[in-house]
Amino acid sequence: MAALTGRTLLISVGGAEFNTQVFEAHVDADDSDSDSTTFAEAAAGGGRMYTLSITLTQDAVTGTLWDKIWTAAGSDVAVIMKPYGNTTASATQPHYSMTANVREPNGTLIGGEADASPTKRFTTEVEWPLAAKPTKIIA
Repeated sequence: MAALTGRTLLISVGGAEFNTQVFEAHVDADDSDSDSTTFAEAAAGGGRMYTLSITLTQDAVTGTLWDKIWTAAGSDVAVIMKPYGNTTASATQPHYSMTANVREPNGTLIGGEADASPTKRFTTEVEWPLAAKPTKIIA
């Protein structure tokens, strides 16, 4: 059994991998904001909602993840997270599939603080609601 680390996660959005543009990516779970709960949700402890949170580099070139925010906000995209960085999912190193709704950030979209470092990049943080709990893929 290998614990997850901060070095191996791979993420693809809409079929394209964006590992070189992503600094942070995680799925968050929380209680649902719904005012109504089905009997099935109540029996399971209440409704749940899931969010994909990503910190990414700002890059306005067509085809980048940042450009997807600019051109596809409001649309649903397929996302695959590979926490172990493996190509093929397995029972010991699963992948997670989800559908996320692309949203603009509630904060910085373009720009950032001045910095003398030639390698410092501007970043954007987004939270994209998921249609459902991610599906665990083992084969």
